[in-house]
Amino acid sequence: MGRSRSRSSSRSKHSKSSKHSKKRSRSRSRDKERAKKRSKSREAKRNRRRESRSRSRSATASTRRERERAVTPPERIDIFGRTLSKRSALDEKQRKEEEEKKAEMERQRKIRQVEIEEKLIEEETARRVEELVAKRVEEELEKRRDEIEREVLRRVEEAKRIMERQLLEELERQRQTELQAQKAREAEEQLRIVEEQRKIHEERMKLDQDRQRQQKEEQKMILGKGKSRPKLSFSLKATE
Repeated sequence: MGRSRSRSSSRSKHSKSSKHSKKRSRSRSRDKERAKKRSKSREAKRNRRRESRSRSRSATASTRRERERAVTPPERIDIFGRTLSKRSALDEKQRKEEEEKKAEMERQRKIRQVEIEEKLIEEETARRVEELVAKRVEEELEKRRDEIEREVLRRVEEAKRIMERQLLEELERQRQTELQAQKAREAEEQLRIVEEQRKIHEERMKLDQDRQRQQKEEQKMILGKGKSRPKLSFSLKATE
């Protein structure tokens, strides 16, 4: 009995759940159908609005054309056989071309004017910048004048010392050169004196030799002559 009750209760639960699921599926399908119908109705309304707008536009265009036809007078011809409408169109074209030329000329004039103004602005800016730079340089120089003067004096003194040292070195080199030249001259003079003394000594020796030879020759001559003469005796008296 317990099993039969449980089976019956499970069947009833299953049947209830299946009924609920069927109801949910039906409601979903109905919602989908309603959404489709609403979208179709909206699309139809949009189409009707488009058609009505197009009809109104076409009607407006037709009425405008009719009004233009009613207002436009019949074509007239000038003395040259041209229709006045064509002539007015040519005149209008020429007028437009002239206006376009004038507009182009005005545009070119404005461009040139802008270029001239830009050039003037650039030149004026460069001039002002140059003046400003010169002014700043002058101010900076004025601020640093004392420092610059001190630096200039320091460099002048340093250059002066360098020049004095160079002059002293040059004078010392000249003095050494003169001393060397003087020594060379003295050495040459000493050599010359020695050479002259040597020559004098040699000349004296030669003279002495010549004198001695001459004396010997004279003695020989005297001796040679004495052989033929009597011998003379020389005696020295003793002095008291």
